[in-house]
Amino acid sequence: MLTESPTPMPVFRPPRLLHLWGRLTRGVTLGVRAAVIDAQGHILLVRHTYVAGWHLPGGGVDAGETAEEAIRRELVEEAAIRLTAPPRLHGLFLNTHLGSRDHVAVFVAGAFIAEAPCQPNREIAEAGFFPSHALPAATTPATRRRVVEIVEGLPPAAYW
Repeated sequence: MLTESPTPMPVFRPPRLLHLWGRLTRGVTLGVRAAVIDAQGHILLVRHTYVAGWHLPGGGVDAGETAEEAIRRELVEEAAIRLTAPPRLHGLFLNTHLGSRDHVAVFVAGAFIAEAPCQPNREIAEAGFFPSHALPAATTPATRRRVVEIVEGLPPAAYW
């Protein structure tokens, strides 16, 4: 006995123009940060000239750049740190402080070369390695949360 197979439902495919409109009006921004950990377990933090507090080093991902390429570039620019092995992705976080579509990828790196002592410039006021249990008082809450997650081996939160 033959049975008829059900007719497949047509799949809705929005027109390309609709996709383009969505990309123009709902762009996602992506930033990167790194927890660079030295042999003593100290974590690299930077203090910017344009925003208060101590932060994990990082910045925005440029067009055509991978997140790993971006964090490697940012570490050289902000702290004269050159990674000698691929960093490990710790997590991807939604940062609602900068918009509803801003995300931050956080990497962990332990293999690096410090090329030169970081000198203050127009972007970075200070950079240094600090024990995870004795971060500077002005360390931002989000930075503190990421350090605790990484040091204690906790799963990353969803939000920055």
